[in-house]
Amino acid sequence: MLLEGSCHCGAVKFSVQSPHPYPYMLCYCSICRKTAGGGGYAINLSGDYNTMKVDGEHNVAVYRAMVKDRETGIPKQSNAYRNFCSKCGSALWVWSPTWPDLVHPHASAIDSALPIPPERTHILLDSKASWTELHADPQDRTFDKYPNESIAAWHERLNLEVE
Repeated sequence: MLLEGSCHCGAVKFSVQSPHPYPYMLCYCSICRKTAGGGGYAINLSGDYNTMKVDGEHNVAVYRAMVKDRETGIPKQSNAYRNFCSKCGSALWVWSPTWPDLVHPHASAIDSALPIPPERTHILLDSKASWTELHADPQDRTFDKYPNESIAAWHERLNLEVE
């Protein structure tokens, strides 16, 4: 499915092919929450980075958060490149050299009609802000950390076809 997105002011427009376009995962981590999650979480999609086209690329800025190293606990710069519009601040997509063929657009930046997921996965609930209420439906899955299931495996398990 072709996903088309933009920032709020229109200075950045982008498109990317997505084999997994259902907005299934709500991330409550402090980075997503503070950089893109007005509701207390952010929703990321998955796209094929090699198909990404960006108009207004000169208006794109990058934020790389500081995170604690899992083994040492010492802060280090994240591998994730959080792209946003330098004019209006809209969160646009996340890319990491750890998975160079993938890009994760924020669902909030997508202008294309997205399919409604049959269930959602709520992750990093151990980072959830105290003021954020968890609105999980009975079929939803919740995790204090990360689930073992990838977005591709989630789409496959639910037999979600992409047009």
